[in-house]
Amino acid sequence: MLPQPPPFETHVVDNQPPPFGERDLWLDDQVLQQSVAREGAQAFTAVLQQYGALAGGELYRIGFDANRQRPLLRTHDAQGNRIDSVDFHPAYHRLMAAAKTRGVAGLSWRSPQPGAHVARAALSYLHHQAEAGTSCPLTMTHAAVPVLRQEPALAEWASKAAAPFYDARDLPIGDKPGITVGMGMTEKQGGSDVRSNTTLATPLAGEGEYSLVGHKWFFSAPMSDGWLVLAQAPGGLSCFLMPRRLACGRRNNFHLMRLKDKLGDWANASSEVEFCGAWARRVGDEGRGVATIIEMVMLTRLDCMLGSAAQMRMALAQALHHARHRRSFGKRLVEHPLMANVLSDLAIESEAATTLAMRVAGAVDAAGHDPQQAAFARIATAIGKFWICKRAPAFVNEAQECLGGAGYVEESMLPRLYRQAPLNSIWEGSGNVQCLDVLRALQREPETRGALQAELQQVAGRDAGYDHALDAVLTQLQGAELEQAGARSLVSGIAVLLQAAALLRAGSPLAAWFVQTRLPRAAGVYGVLPAQVGFGEILERALPHS
Repeated sequence: MLPQPPPFETHVVDNQPPPFGERDLWLDDQVLQQSVAREGAQAFTAVLQQYGALAGGELYRIGFDANRQRPLLRTHDAQGNRIDSVDFHPAYHRLMAAAKTRGVAGLSWRSPQPGAHVARAALSYLHHQAEAGTSCPLTMTHAAVPVLRQEPALAEWASKAAAPFYDARDLPIGDKPGITVGMGMTEKQGGSDVRSNTTLATPLAGEGEYSLVGHKWFFSAPMSDGWLVLAQAPGGLSCFLMPRRLACGRRNNFHLMRLKDKLGDWANASSEVEFCGAWARRVGDEGRGVATIIEMVMLTRLDCMLGSAAQMRMALAQALHHARHRRSFGKRLVEHPLMANVLSDLAIESEAATTLAMRVAGAVDAAGHDPQQAAFARIATAIGKFWICKRAPAFVNEAQECLGGAGYVEESMLPRLYRQAPLNSIWEGSGNVQCLDVLRALQREPETRGALQAELQQVAGRDAGYDHALDAVLTQLQGAELEQAGARSLVSGIAVLLQAAALLRAGSPLAAWFVQTRLPRAAGVYGVLPAQVGFGEILERALPHS
């Protein structure tokens, strides 16, 4: 006979879900699989399968470690020498190495075949679910490559940014097989208004060489090997590459003043920096700084969309996993109709976000040879970035509610997701900037209006509710004047319609429910689907049973 526990023993664990990990983030996600195939990246399936297993296993585990210990700035060494170094938890470097070596920052440039940008987008989406902070330097490194390629003298920089190697050592790039690249655009007196930048670039004797003096208020990824920065040259605002180490090995003339104490994004470092006569090489012509980096902006906006969609996906997976194992009032949580409604509504929103983000990745992929797709990518990145990134914080909070108090404590991943969720709506231009950019494109670039209309019209006739909303949006787009004050209303309507079009184009079984519950405008809260919705089918599509 087994001994009985003492009468004061109360710690009996019951009605708790098993740990979420390990999961294969690729095999679990049929929406992502279908998007990759539909957008022409089937050739990369094996690469994505391998990364999905890694991201849902080891990278998911060590992501907690990378966020537990925040980066630490060391301005001087023990002897008093200025070093301007940032220490990270070792997990940060393992995450960066896994991502860089498997193409999260460079696949689209190293394998420039059809579908490469789609596959790279899918890799980024998978990685972001495991750990979002490292996505910042990976995104900037990826987006910097086409900018660096504009300048023949920077061919080594472009090649090593795309290379499948991560080398955290503080060395000149000539001594490293692979590098990372950051950005320094924002200054104290202006963020989005970069033309107000006051950092001065003084020409030196060498062709294309300058000395930079100024202060950057947000200087991303301060342990990068180099940064693309904007500064005022004699000919106007210009773009420059500023290396961390000069070719001779000497540290460049800049001082890291402090690391930003951020709401989230804890694994990654953001800093404030002063340029004290730092050496830099001009990229593009003087006075053409914004035009030089415009392709970089489009690519980083795409990654903002992907990142927010990835956060939604992971939050949904966490909530659904919990609801399938936790019981209340004699049933599993997922068996309660109202909880099933909330989870199903989240699943519809997540699928719409992923499908649109991957559709835009497909347009970016085709942009080099298809002018209409290039025009669509130009405007859709701003539309999608505005809407998907706006939806993420409320989405993650709703997922937290599905766990109750367990979703508010740090043992869960959801607090980290919630802190991270607002970032993508702020980074690379806040919501107002995106909406103003959409207006600007519609008014000054007529090809974007035509491409947008063609995208929306290609699925006309498949759903009466969609057709009704389409007629209203087309009427707005054909108006003589697009008012700034109404920009958010216009862009929101277009964004939801684009998501509906993407789902209809994909033949998603959730397209009709999305149209019925989101058009002409998305509902304010989740969990308001009609009672006749097939919750079970939606949730099984969202995440296979474990």
